[in-house]
Amino acid sequence: MHKDDANLDELDLRILERYQHDTLLPARTIGEEVGLSTAAVQRRLKRLREVGVIRREVAELAPKAVGLPITCVVAVDLDQERTADLERFKQRMQGLPEVQQCYYVTGQADFILIVLVASMEAYDAFTQRALLTDANVRSFTTSVALERVKTGVAVALPPAPPR
Repeated sequence: MHKDDANLDELDLRILERYQHDTLLPARTIGEEVGLSTAAVQRRLKRLREVGVIRREVAELAPKAVGLPITCVVAVDLDQERTADLERFKQRMQGLPEVQQCYYVTGQADFILIVLVASMEAYDAFTQRALLTDANVRSFTTSVALERVKTGVAVALPPAPPR
């Protein structure tokens, strides 16, 4: 869904800017900040969900706090890039709980993975199971994050369109 398809106006963008950083923020509070009633904010949020601008509402966990202190950024190069091969790889990555994020990219690698694991031994087991046994994976390189400096799913919203 592209924002133009959703006909976002200035009020929608102002609501989304607040809501994406705190989905528990009451509609009343958002309404006070943007100049709308609670009911109007609730109607707009409902519409934004229905048209797919708001895809889902989730809790962001601290990986270290739940026993996953190691974040690996993995660049994967495939041997064959036919549509079926790409789809098969995408499906496999979607089914692996260690893969927090998977991007099909341009450049030297075909995919970039963000993998969260409890230990380097767990990462080794992941690579054995998910990458080394896949005959279509030509190679992969791993960078281990020393620190999670900025994470999240917030979108830098564009300025509101002129009226």
